[in-house]
Amino acid sequence: MFRLDQKIAVVTGGGSGIGRAISLLFASAGAEVHILDLQEQAALDTLAQIQSEGGRGHAYSCDVGRLEQVQSVFQQIGTLDILVNNAGIAHVGNLEHTAPEDLEKVMAVNIWGVYHCLYTAVPLMKQRGGGVILNLSSIAAQVGIPDRFAYSLTKGAVMAMTLSVAKDYLHDHIRCNCISPARIHTPFVDGFIAKNYPGRESEIFEKLSKTQPIGRMGKPEEVAALALFLCSDEAGFITGCDYAFDGGFIKLNN
Repeated sequence: MFRLDQKIAVVTGGGSGIGRAISLLFASAGAEVHILDLQEQAALDTLAQIQSEGGRGHAYSCDVGRLEQVQSVFQQIGTLDILVNNAGIAHVGNLEHTAPEDLEKVMAVNIWGVYHCLYTAVPLMKQRGGGVILNLSSIAAQVGIPDRFAYSLTKGAVMAMTLSVAKDYLHDHIRCNCISPARIHTPFVDGFIAKNYPGRESEIFEKLSKTQPIGRMGKPEEVAALALFLCSDEAGFITGCDYAFDGGFIKLNN
């Protein structure tokens, strides 16, 4: 079960964190994984691990916020069965502390980046007779998170794009779902804590972990496991769905 043999998968932001975990797991499940990342070395590092474990893949330096770069990379890939829109950036600040340039920067990746990949990939999937799209949204799209105005706005757009694509391409045999994580323990989290709370890393990590009712942060590998299921043939009856991957945050945090 949950094999991706003979499948061609594209993972954006595959050089670190959740994207890296998804790339590694998909490769181990038999997919040929194409890793897109703004940081070329990060993509190459993920690729090296895939190849060391006997998997197949390719790495590309790509700014998903620029359509011409996305189109160039997809042209090199040629076709695909699976697209995982994982690349994203965060911003801390409420409305008054979100300058126009801040919002534009976050939108360039979190909205335009997803759109560019969808815009380029969907016609290729139609030519191939179908495909699977998985977008990474966030619980911030569904509940109020303090000081996350720009991030929440963009992740809400990701969820809306998921529903729209799922509806419009039913008859083209293209499924589209999304995962909405709460806090996941990635290098980004460690860097954020170290930058903003020097000397208090352990204290803040514990505090942030406990905001999830389950008592800890999620692991990238756990998100990857859900991603594998949703992109496998075993999930062929699932489309237009969002999965709150949140340790009970949305339903139990009261």
